[in-house]
Amino acid sequence: MDLTQFLVVIPARKGSKGIPGKNRKLLNGKPLIQYSIDFALENFDRTQIYLSTDDEVILQIAEQNGIMATELRPSHLATDQASMQEVLKYIITKQEAVGNNYQGLILLQPTSPFRRSLDLIAMLKLFDDSVEMVVSVKESKLNPYFNLFEENEEGFMLKSKNSTALNRQESPKVYAYNGSIYLLKINALKSTNISDFTKVRKFIMPIEFSVDIDDSIDWEFAEYLIHSKTH
Repeated sequence: MDLTQFLVVIPARKGSKGIPGKNRKLLNGKPLIQYSIDFALENFDRTQIYLSTDDEVILQIAEQNGIMATELRPSHLATDQASMQEVLKYIITKQEAVGNNYQGLILLQPTSPFRRSLDLIAMLKLFDDSVEMVVSVKESKLNPYFNLFEENEEGFMLKSKNSTALNRQESPKVYAYNGSIYLLKINALKSTNISDFTKVRKFIMPIEFSVDIDDSIDWEFAEYLIHSKTH
C-alpha cells in the first residue's frame, strides 16, 4: 500500500487531568501537538492529515499548518467515555462522504513527541495483506510471568501468569504499546473493535523514542531527553 492510500489522524482533546492544556503546552519552545504535526508533514501530503480536536487553540494551530481540522469535534466524542475507535470511525465517515476512500489509517497520538521517519518506513513494510494493525511497542520491564501480581479472594498476591521463571530474563518477553504510531486497515477498523484485533504485528522502538507523556514526570523526562541531545 503506497503512502497516498493512508489517512493520517492526530487526535487532540482539550481535557487532560495529568497536565492541564497538555497538547498545547510548550515543549522546548513549541506546542506538544506541533511535534506530531511536523512528523506528519515530513512524511505525507498535508491533504491526507486530519487533526481532530475540541480545542479552539489547537484548531488554530492546525489551520496555521494548512491541515484538515475544519470544525471542532462533536461534544459526544470529546468526553472521557468516548473511545478512540468512535472518533476514528466518525472521521472516516466524514472523509468518505466527500469521496476520500482511504485503505489505511495512521494514528499519531500527540503525547508521543519523538518519532523517526525510518521507523515509519520499517512499519509500512510489515503492513501487508495479512494484518489488521501494525503498532509501535516497547519491551516492558514489568512482566506478568515474573513481577506483576494479582490479589486473590483471600487478599494474597499471586503472579498474574503461572511461570517457573526465576528472573525476568527467563520469562517470555512482553510488550507495551508506546502510543507512537498505529497503522490500521480501515475495513478492519469499521468491522471490529481494535481491542479484538487478532492479526496485529509489533514494531519495537527504543525506550528513548517511546516516551508517552501522561504526567509531569513524563514531561520532565521528555525535556531531559531534548536537552541532553538524545533527540
